Amino acid sequence: MIEDYQPTKIVVTVKTQYMESHSTPENGEYAFGYAVTIRNEGPLTAQLLRRHWIILSDNGRRQEVRGEGVIGETPRLQPGEVFNYTSWTVLETPTGHMEGRYLFITEEGEQFWAPIPVFFLEVPGSRVLN
Repeated sequence: MIEDYQPTKIVVTVKTQYMESHSTPENGEYAFGYAVTIRNEGPLTAQLLRRHWIILSDNGRRQEVRGEGVIGETPRLQPGEVFNYTSWTVLETPTGHMEGRYLFITEEGEQFWAPIPVFFLEVPGSRVLN
């Protein structure tokens, strides 16, 4: 298994949203929802087996999440298929970011990691632009 090698092209995109009603800033808890789209743009069918997330608050706190599948599922994506799901996380600061990877396996038994590009989590208005 080579880290940068993908026998089929898996593309991951993420959209985020601050969840004010689930946050308690006075306790250093900022909740963010994220919607993930996983698209198989390659020629082979692949099944998602595992996830690995790195979650960073801007105060330096790092969390890692590893586990089987996503939201209790291990979706199998044929060429051209898309899988969508939503989840959420809590940061200690109003800003931070996430990134990660998904482990897939092809029908031929070849395993590979598909990257989840870094994405940012921000409470609206929390960053001052210069």
